[in-house]
Amino acid sequence: MMNNLIASSQHKKQIILMKNKTLKRLIYGLSAFVISLSLFSFKSIDPIKKDTVTRNTDSGFKLRTIIIDAGHGVRPAGAVGHFSPGAKGTYSFERNVTLAIALKLQTAIEKELNGIKVVLTRSTDEDVSWPRRSEIANENKGDLFISLHCNSLADRTVREVVGHRHHKPIYHTTTVPDRSGKGVLLLVYGTWRAKEEEKAIKQTQIEDDSEMNSTVDPNDPETMILINEYKTKFRKQSIHLANLINTEFVDTDGRKSEGIREQGVLVLCHSAMPSVLVETGYINNPDDEDYLNSEKGQNEIVDSIVRALKNYKDEVEQVSK
Repeated sequence: MMNNLIASSQHKKQIILMKNKTLKRLIYGLSAFVISLSLFSFKSIDPIKKDTVTRNTDSGFKLRTIIIDAGHGVRPAGAVGHFSPGAKGTYSFERNVTLAIALKLQTAIEKELNGIKVVLTRSTDEDVSWPRRSEIANENKGDLFISLHCNSLADRTVREVVGHRHHKPIYHTTTVPDRSGKGVLLLVYGTWRAKEEEKAIKQTQIEDDSEMNSTVDPNDPETMILINEYKTKFRKQSIHLANLINTEFVDTDGRKSEGIREQGVLVLCHSAMPSVLVETGYINNPDDEDYLNSEKGQNEIVDSIVRALKNYKDEVEQVSK
């Protein structure tokens, strides 16, 4: 009996030490990255600079895996689940544009950011369900999740007077394409879906931690502290990455931007990592559609995202200049 009590006590101490180690790792990552939580007033604070020669890289954060998600696709035969064909323009489809940009982005990241592994949620025309996209990101322990999409506006309803009867107007209602949308838009997950992100963080960042294994008590205060710290960290980094990408689009490429918004996007709130959805342009706007389908346009989009990723990587890794 006494031996069992001693073993139980030692086991509890081991769990506490594991949690403390995880918390320290998390706090280290947070200290490297302090930004405003406001969605519409983004001010980046210069990161703390450290000597990379003397820095202990084993304890520091390194950006290693980026998940690139090409939105939509062709529904697999006989498939069930959450699938969407995506938007379409006059001559092109969102699913084809997003895949072309994703493949270019994978090549550019692996070429220009040393040591970064890129995982695609899809690399063919075939669609992948929304939950599966998040699962791929979490299974591969992604450090960032970037989802690529094309925007579109719904048709407008127009009501016209086509005649009169008994001195009263006769109306005819028609729908016409709304091609007024133009430019980029960046999305981060809506805070009203925070519980879903907490679940993903618990399953991916804590329960799957090889050090903590299955010993996590979801009602334990220390576990809740860890989850909240991860959630705060990922929220800040998502907004900041979106801001960096948006700045490149506007300042370098001269694109019109609708800014950064919250939206209840499943793939964002179910991915336990900093996550951004990039609406690369309005595919039902003739100018944007031509841009999105051109080599020049796709290359500019890719180059802007890569520049933003380089800046982000330097900041979170505290690279000294």
